[in-house]
Amino acid sequence: MIVTLTVNPTIDRVISVDRLAFEDRAYINSSRESAGGRGINASCVIHSFGGQTLAVLICGGDAGKRLQEHLQCDGLPFQVVPVENEIRTNLTITDKHGLTVNLNEAGPTLSKAEVARVERAVTETLDRASWLMICGSLPPGVPPSFYGTLIAAARKKKVKTLLHADGEALRHGIEERPTVATPNQQEADRLLGRTLLTRTHYLEAAERMRAMGPESVVLSLGSRGAVGAFREGLFEALPPRVDAVCPIGAGDALSAAYAWAMERKNNGVEALRWGVAAGTASARLPGMKFASLEQTREIYQQVELRRSE
Repeated sequence: MIVTLTVNPTIDRVISVDRLAFEDRAYINSSRESAGGRGINASCVIHSFGGQTLAVLICGGDAGKRLQEHLQCDGLPFQVVPVENEIRTNLTITDKHGLTVNLNEAGPTLSKAEVARVERAVTETLDRASWLMICGSLPPGVPPSFYGTLIAAARKKKVKTLLHADGEALRHGIEERPTVATPNQQEADRLLGRTLLTRTHYLEAAERMRAMGPESVVLSLGSRGAVGAFREGLFEALPPRVDAVCPIGAGDALSAAYAWAMERKNNGVEALRWGVAAGTASARLPGMKFASLEQTREIYQQVELRRSE
């Protein structure tokens, strides 16, 4: 089973408009609300692909109740850690050209006792897990070392770990040697303290991040695909050119498909190809939807794998 952790879940409200333009009005075409957060998104993808998954998440307030209702309607297996404060609501505005604005709240403040309950809930799942996906931002009150603590606990249980985070949470987590880290370009920029602009930059960054601790690194580059740094070397996965309608969430699909593929064949290079296929296929969809296995397989056939010397 692939366990995902979302310690800062959200109600995602996605508004589609005719066009986004500076200092001009936009007209709303549609609006929808769904359960969100990187770990929840990953579990949704894995579940739709036919994989076994359990989403562990916090919940509090009226927004938390709505979150659980959405998850129940989706049929997603989940486990809730109750907290006192209300979980966040995030707003995404996107137009038909793929231009997107993402506005995120910080999330509820957690007490030390609540953080301890989250840690206990995750560690209790490890006896049933093959992978632990640790995803997303940390809400106020959660120490930046929290993800690293969970990675160390999973390693003792011989459970593989995927880290998909940003900032200090990513820095501390990487130092605990997860099985794979899957930062996007902006997260890698912040981690390494430099701006990545060229193919050479991407390849160097993936190698440098792998030297910081993880067994493997998958650097997500949006429409340019991804770079994978593995024990076997550096690989690029280049997707076909598609019309991106809403790229928000594509990185979550990439991480989820990577873990799903590793669970099936334990081949990092092939998993990289599946991840890029899932991210690319999802970016073609309106709102913030995730591609099905069939839609992902269609793109998978077109993803080019290239070994970098």
